[in-house]
Amino acid sequence: MTKTTPPANPFDLMLHASEGRLTGGLSPASAALAYLDWALHLANAPGKRSEILRAALARQVALAWYLSALAVDHTKEGEAPISPRPGDHRFDDPAWQKWPFAAYAQSFLATEKLWEELTNGIAGVSSHHLDLVKFGGRQWLDMMSPSNFLPTNPEVIARTRETGGQNLIKGAQHFFADLLREAEGKPPEGAEHFRPGQEVAVTPGKVIYRNELIELIQYSPTTEKVHPEPILIVPAWIMKYYILDLSPENSMVRYLVGQGHTVFMISWKNPGEAERDFTLQTYVEKGVLAALDAVQAIVPGPKVHAVGYCIGGTLLSLAAALLGKTGQDRLASLTLFAAQIDFTDAGEILLFVDDSQVAFLKDMMAERGYLGGGEMAGAFEMLRANDLIWSRVVHDYLMGERRPLNDLMAWNADATRMPYQMHSQYLQQLFIDDDFAEGRFELGDVTVAPPDIIAPIFAVGAERDHVAPWHSVYKVTLLTDVDVTFLLTSGGHNAGIISEPGHPHRHYRIGDHAARSCFVPPEKWRNRTPEHEGSWWPAWQSWLAARSGEPGALPQMGSDEAGYPVLGPAPGEYVFER
Repeated sequence: MTKTTPPANPFDLMLHASEGRLTGGLSPASAALAYLDWALHLANAPGKRSEILRAALARQVALAWYLSALAVDHTKEGEAPISPRPGDHRFDDPAWQKWPFAAYAQSFLATEKLWEELTNGIAGVSSHHLDLVKFGGRQWLDMMSPSNFLPTNPEVIARTRETGGQNLIKGAQHFFADLLREAEGKPPEGAEHFRPGQEVAVTPGKVIYRNELIELIQYSPTTEKVHPEPILIVPAWIMKYYILDLSPENSMVRYLVGQGHTVFMISWKNPGEAERDFTLQTYVEKGVLAALDAVQAIVPGPKVHAVGYCIGGTLLSLAAALLGKTGQDRLASLTLFAAQIDFTDAGEILLFVDDSQVAFLKDMMAERGYLGGGEMAGAFEMLRANDLIWSRVVHDYLMGERRPLNDLMAWNADATRMPYQMHSQYLQQLFIDDDFAEGRFELGDVTVAPPDIIAPIFAVGAERDHVAPWHSVYKVTLLTDVDVTFLLTSGGHNAGIISEPGHPHRHYRIGDHAARSCFVPPEKWRNRTPEHEGSWWPAWQSWLAARSGEPGALPQMGSDEAGYPVLGPAPGEYVFER
């Protein structure tokens, strides 16, 4: 049975909401429990501590010899005893190998290595608690890196000499400009060059349906004939829909329309306090099913190719299971981009999801009726603090240089809110209790599970996705009873999906998993599946075309007779809500 949470005391709600504003939404109790679990088990492991001490002393001796030789002869070159972690490029510049900066970098890396040893292989500690402790330590270490400070960063010192200090003046200007924009709730500098309907989200189309949760956009055809089966795209509502319709050259919508498909897109309303009681069932009924009704009224007869991205894919899976369970064979296929239907291995985002954290977030959201977009964005940034926060501090504020925003970065800054009831249910029933994967999730009086899905599936995972790890996405081959084509692409959660033809340095693997065939573990599947160079979009489009009828007459735009008149041009109104 799904656990129910008793109503919180009003005083506790106010207290937790106030604490949340100070902690960025992180539960102090969750952090304290994690550190206590780790500290007690480490304290009760003297043998482990002695191993760590011996390794640390050996490292310090090697470091002392290296630094003493470098201090005597500043021109001396030798291999540093401690190397950065793979992917850490903070100390790549040759200046970091010279005195005294080598001492700063090597001492920092030694501390980082010690923390890694202190938080690995501690028997008895909950894996979740250990991950939290590692994460907390990593935040402090990333913040205290010598690369983040003017006196200890040789690259910044050299830049300051070259410019006569102008880099610091420009950096201060950037800092206060960003601070002012943050206080006024404005997007980052450069986002004004990527406005929906003008520079991005410009594929021609019409809004043909609107309710209190969605607008439905129908895109104008650009070919003389189109496949009879329309495509309905269900994007995530954590961000705006137009990641799939960015600039013309990388718009998935434009690509599909150009290949002879009739494309419909859901644009979600940015919820506020008035939508606090919207649930996942609301999103299924007034989102996916309402859009599906509209699509099949405008294009009557054929089934629909349904496409879901991230949490939109999870929601679409719930709706597809409901349709299958109730005998409604309305989908020609189901495509899932970086979408999970099982959350036991949901990756680093699980750092922020446990019973204590979810209870704390519920009390925070109860006060306002929603979770702010900034809080969601902040959580994702902390997962990659070194790359997303501190590298920007050095580049923008110390070096005095601005990285120009691109369309994907501007979209990423266009955050949305999450309604209280829906997000509480999503975290508790899907993430923690895993009700859908385990056959307990209820939509009205119908209990749904992955085996209820009856449409063939095309699932896409991304190699470097830390939001929906591909091993987790791959579980769709284990949990469903239909034919699944699984594709693994290069890139991360967003860049892996936005992989238009012609994009350099892209590759993918693709393979079929027949219904009720033996399960192949993910790494074994990857090792035996050949790699293809280039974009994966054509492979997916070919898969869709193979499950579609011959191209024929163009559909009408909207349908006055069916009750879906044209309400206005794309991108609609909801995309502009902040």
